[in-house]
Amino acid sequence: MLLWVLLFVGVAFALFVYARHQPFPEHGFTAGGIFLFVGLVLYIAMGADRATSPIAPPALAIFFGGLFTIIGGRHMARTQRDVIVAPFSGLLLVVGIFGFVTIDWIEQSTAEQIGNFAIASLFILLEIYLLFRGLVVGVQGVTWSQSGLRQTQRGLIHGPRGAIAHFERSWDMQDPVLNVMAHAALARIHSKIGDLSESEMHEDRLRRLGGWEVVDTSWIEIIDSSLVSMSQGPENQSEE
Repeated sequence: MLLWVLLFVGVAFALFVYARHQPFPEHGFTAGGIFLFVGLVLYIAMGADRATSPIAPPALAIFFGGLFTIIGGRHMARTQRDVIVAPFSGLLLVVGIFGFVTIDWIEQSTAEQIGNFAIASLFILLEIYLLFRGLVVGVQGVTWSQSGLRQTQRGLIHGPRGAIAHFERSWDMQDPVLNVMAHAALARIHSKIGDLSESEMHEDRLRRLGGWEVVDTSWIEIIDSSLVSMSQGPENQSEE
């Protein structure tokens, strides 16, 4: 039982750490919080008078791991707002499946053992893909651009979690449109906070990409409206 507790707590801790480096950290924090809660429940169950069924820990790992693998996979493939929930949840799912199919391994027939091993192997391949897609490929530039816009609307401009830092990470050599949007946003933001040298630098780079004429007017309007409503005090425009 202690190994299952360590597994849930370890995955939760990893999510908390990696989520801090994501443009939308709330997804990792939510999954990590739930995994930590399940780990604490299992830890409390260790001291109960009645022994916990050996099926319970792997069943919980399969349920919660599978649930957040689906949720994380959706974010990874469609919304592109998270790339860590799916691989770490997939780890729980795979360990849960192995724990479940090996409970009565000796009593299983050869055909059952081969079938269970084949099913577990398929999920291992899925986990390898999720690890590669999430931790190797990583966050796309468009996601940093989306989060930069959100931070601008919140009035969070400076600091490692501020809009400037997010837009500065939204470059994409395969999609020049993102570079145009990032330079346009950074030029407007730096101009708003009075950093004219940085504003001129981004405007110069924007001119090399076609100038303000190639920027979608709706994007400029969104940035400008966000800057109008944001707080004027630099001390209130950062998120550490």
